[in-house]
Amino acid sequence: MVKPDNETFRINTLGTYNVMEAATKLGIKKIIFASSETAYGFCFAQGNPIPKWLPIEEDYETSPTDSYGLSKVLNEKTGKAFQKRTGIDIYALRIGNIIEPDEYHRFEEFCKNPSIRLRNLFNYVDARDLAQAIELCIKKDGLGYEVFNITHNINSVSLTTEEIIKQFFPNVKIRREMEKYESILSSKKIRDILGFNPVHDWKDYFKV
Repeated sequence: MVKPDNETFRINTLGTYNVMEAATKLGIKKIIFASSETAYGFCFAQGNPIPKWLPIEEDYETSPTDSYGLSKVLNEKTGKAFQKRTGIDIYALRIGNIIEPDEYHRFEEFCKNPSIRLRNLFNYVDARDLAQAIELCIKKDGLGYEVFNITHNINSVSLTTEEIIKQFFPNVKIRREMEKYESILSSKKIRDILGFNPVHDWKDYFKV
């Protein structure tokens, strides 16, 4: 919303291409770049599209209609192409809604009105936990091209996962059993593969 849509798309895609081109020509052996939750097409969509299934994991289709989400999908394609060309490790991080340490007061509104979190699929990740995820990616070699969702493993509202589904997604297919408060935009893959362990639980900073 800072630049017109075409400029957002141009800057995101061309900027990412230029950085990857320069890095690979300079012999850099690993690239980690910020994709986004918006790649799934929910965050900036018109209306409230319904997921095909839950939880949303990395194999879910990326089909945004907005310029920002679309640029992130193209950046992932660009990263995959550079990895295929060079053989180096390139990891795309589909980063969720980032919460900074001084922003936990916002959870009062999130809990009072959970529907405002619908466009983010109720996810969040503390900026410090995001840093942990990046560090884990830096330390892990040999994965080739990989995509990881980066979210806390719990939702950003006081509702249970079952309550969220009943209220907002009553007819959506559930692909696997989920824990009581498990985020419906799942970070299970990076937790399983890299040992990601988000430690900043919003309930420790804001009491319902």
